[in-house]
Amino acid sequence: PGKNGVPVAENFRLEQSTIADTIQAGQVRVRTLYLSVDPYMRCRMNEDTGSDYLLPWQLSEVADGGGIGVVEESKHDNLAKGDFVTSFSWPWQTVAILDGSLLQKLVPQLVNGHLSYFLGAAGMTGLTALLGVREKGHVAVGANQTMVVSGAAGACGSLAGQIGRLEGCSRVVGIAGTDEKCSVLVQEMGFDAAVNYKKGNVAEQLRELCPGGVDVYFDNVGGDISDTVISQMNQNSHIILCGQISQYNKDVPYPPPLPPDIEKIQKERNITRERFLVLNYMDKQEASILQLCQWIQEGKLKVRETVVEGLANIGAAFQSMMNGGNIGKQIVSVSK
Repeated sequence: PGKNGVPVAENFRLEQSTIADTIQAGQVRVRTLYLSVDPYMRCRMNEDTGSDYLLPWQLSEVADGGGIGVVEESKHDNLAKGDFVTSFSWPWQTVAILDGSLLQKLVPQLVNGHLSYFLGAAGMTGLTALLGVREKGHVAVGANQTMVVSGAAGACGSLAGQIGRLEGCSRVVGIAGTDEKCSVLVQEMGFDAAVNYKKGNVAEQLRELCPGGVDVYFDNVGGDISDTVISQMNQNSHIILCGQISQYNKDVPYPPPLPPDIEKIQKERNITRERFLVLNYMDKQEASILQLCQWIQEGKLKVRETVVEGLANIGAAFQSMMNGGNIGKQIVSVSK
């Protein structure tokens, strides 16, 4: 699509090929079950991803990302046929031969058998939401804090709002793009209210729904919506800078600079806005995943997925996700 282009399904193509009949010591042959489609992947469509931890996808090479599969043959000591495994760099193919040492074994019982949750609520997405709230949100029980979440019906936002409440926020308000999404946030996810940014005046609605101002802002989108929220934030409040999807199709630095008037508000009110990377908190990964799984098992964390069937449709799924067309995590189910 180019640095300033909008990705479409036609940016991807499906090819048929064969893989080796035999595997080497330390390898496993896996059958792919689920693949994750995420906004950050847009950055991987540029020659320069803008970050040192993300490698660009190469033209005419197999794309990769978060994936889950089942082991069909193993020559790795710790993995056996039938084990469910995951990787953050899983190739977008139906069957693959992978280095067993790069795979993590999964325990389906931790997520009540919903294996795909390990790509979302009990995976990197859930970690991003939980660690974002805990490390950058400064949420405290009994502090009567109001949290606003943009991109609230997306994979991360829908979890972040619920986690904000579980961690102690007294009021959680979401911003989303359709009435259906707003309804899901309030009726299913336990948000106190939700604003459809495509209807009415967002600033006025936020003032009405957050009469005491905003203390914590979980920012998934950037752009005009974020400027509107920041203008209503309180003294010494906190922005959790998770994503800026409104800016991903533009050639701008990350995080994008704020307009001068909004930057002035941020500085005058001492609002924190620091880049947030889950990779900086890997020492807390295991305990955080267990916490997320516990909340899922207890029914305290509601999970929504938009599932697309078939590897051939992953390009269309990516296009839909980038256009904000899904609720919750975008998953592609590969194997029948």
